[in-house]
Amino acid sequence: MAYQTKNYTEQGGERTVIGGELDIATGGKLTAAGTQASAIANAKVNYTTGDLDAEAEIIAALNATNGTINSILTALRAVGIIASS
Repeated sequence: MAYQTKNYTEQGGERTVIGGELDIATGGKLTAAGTQASAIANAKVNYTTGDLDAEAEIIAALNATNGTINSILTALRAVGIIASS
């Protein structure tokens, strides 16, 4: 019976295939060219009724949220988790 492993590095080391689970231990990290993505500030999540009464306040809140989302996408692209658009 032939045994085939789910996780392996191809000859020459150019490509590693993960067919199982990749478990990053405590203290481990993903990097691109040895660099970890910058920290991203948490988005505000505790708005309540009356917090955003003016249109300008709503627009500012949406822009802040979109800025956070874009930062997350940039970080994911930087380490190759998602493709660049």
